[in-house]
Amino acid sequence: MKIICLLDMDYFFAACEELRKPELKEKSIAVVTDTSREGSKGVIMTCNYNARKFGIRSGMPASIGLNLCKELLLIKEDFKFYEEKSHEVFEIVRSFSSKVEQVSVDEAYIDISDKVSSYEEALSYAKHIKETITSKTKLPCSIGVSVNKLMAKMACDAAKPNGLKLVKQEEAKEFLSKLPVSKLYGVGEKTKERLEAMNIKTVGELASTNKMLLMEHLGNSMGLELYNYANGIDESEVITEYETKSIGRERTLKKDTTNEEDVIPIIKELSKEVIEEAKKEEYLFKIITVKMRYNDFSDHLKSKTIKPSNNIEDLQKIAIELFKRYINKEKPLRKVGVRISGLSKSTKQKGLGMFMR
Repeated sequence: MKIICLLDMDYFFAACEELRKPELKEKSIAVVTDTSREGSKGVIMTCNYNARKFGIRSGMPASIGLNLCKELLLIKEDFKFYEEKSHEVFEIVRSFSSKVEQVSVDEAYIDISDKVSSYEEALSYAKHIKETITSKTKLPCSIGVSVNKLMAKMACDAAKPNGLKLVKQEEAKEFLSKLPVSKLYGVGEKTKERLEAMNIKTVGELASTNKMLLMEHLGNSMGLELYNYANGIDESEVITEYETKSIGRERTLKKDTTNEEDVIPIIKELSKEVIEEAKKEEYLFKIITVKMRYNDFSDHLKSKTIKPSNNIEDLQKIAIELFKRYINKEKPLRKVGVRISGLSKSTKQKGLGMFMR
């Protein structure tokens, strides 16, 4: 039986600031981007729950947040400090499982399939992880537990804030069915509008829609993926950098942007750099991953598996497809990365190889 957890550190940057200055817990606070990049007051990266009561959200200009809450305290991001706390958290997580896929500074999938033999044990094990993190770091977190990455994420969203939720395999479709379609992972604002134009407003309605109809209206890839997600189906694996040698390159953009055409040439350049290193080490790859970091410092990674290759055209084509398919056009992009993994030697072995940068 496969059991996956999604750990998500609650309002992480703001929680780190509360940890550093406990008196902030009683106030409304928002962590904002570096003002030298974003303007006079910056953009809100995250805020605590006191601030959220006023309608303040991540990605919002700080000036709007101040209009909503006059007492809002703006704190300039200290990413070095957040990374230090993140390292502490995930050192703890990796003591519970070797199969950890860290997808951002505050979020990770944990495969505990080899640690438990029942849902009851899984819930108890996840509770132990949560309690250990809270005890050792004094930071709040939520954990979703289920049979795949999708359902673990959906369970975690339902557990927030500072909660723990298990969704069994036989409960998945019912759990999803009454949710607004916008709550389903992979559905952005524009996709939501297209689905509502098809009179699909809930995940249950999406799950019962003809698969071919969805593929016709949304495209083959997106239509099939959302149909599967609505039915609780996700076959993607937890991929760890500890298990998988890989080669990657990332670049911080000169200016945050929502224009994908500004980013595509950079993806091509990064792909070229990755291929050059792969060929130098005589590697073939079979997994392509694109990383997108937004101006609120949230990271999103999407991958695709292909037949072993070392072809630049394959890499550039699929990397751009992943980027276009999954980019959130409503959030300014700050950094982009391209990575290949699932590596194997194309000719004779040259030694132990290299590890992911």
